[in-house]
Amino acid sequence: MPDQPEADMTYSTVLFDFDLTLFDTDGAEAPAFDTTIAQLGLAPNSDHFDAYREINLTLWDSVHAGTLAPSDVHLLRFEQWVDRLGLDAEPQRLADVFLLAMGAHGELYPGALDLLHRLKSTATLAMVTNALADVQRPRLERLGIEPLFETIVISTEAGSAKPNPAIFDVTFEALGWPDKGGAIIVGDNLGSDIAGGRGYGIDTCWYNPTGRANPTDEAPTHEIRDLNELIELVGATS
Repeated sequence: MPDQPEADMTYSTVLFDFDLTLFDTDGAEAPAFDTTIAQLGLAPNSDHFDAYREINLTLWDSVHAGTLAPSDVHLLRFEQWVDRLGLDAEPQRLADVFLLAMGAHGELYPGALDLLHRLKSTATLAMVTNALADVQRPRLERLGIEPLFETIVISTEAGSAKPNPAIFDVTFEALGWPDKGGAIIVGDNLGSDIAGGRGYGIDTCWYNPTGRANPTDEAPTHEIRDLNELIELVGATS
């Protein structure tokens, strides 16, 4: 079980993961994939998407484990996909079309925007995301949320990915080196967000909306089912 904080604990610096924490990445992937398939003249097939999802998740698990660079996922997932299904398609073209489609699809989770506005009145907000900048930057611009964050650190731009402490150094430097004792990272991934925050010496909050079991040895400082639980946790009052 997560450690129980003192009742009056609040945080002045909140680091957010983006995908599957604030942003419905699952909801973006299927339409982006369909758009890619349609533009390249391939017939839609649910088995095609299932194979892509399996390959993509495996590759991002390798990123979170520190054995693969985020930038490598862009092309590698489609090289493996074409090879597995034996398709007559060019992986590079698939990857490039999909990248644009991913930036154009998807929305924040319901209530996430209001939450960010409310927390910003109390704390300094930052985003730390393992992602491709060519996907994430168009998304953030389309959603109009960039001004809510003091800094946005994307792994392919930073040259490091969570849980590596180097990406947290980039973030804290951009924030003017705030006190770690008043900082917390909020994210859905135990292997990158929670392990990364713990390794950097800051508190962690595991966003676990479905209540899944924790299969790891990582013990988050806090665990929440609903993002609005952060209001009390961070100490937002307005």
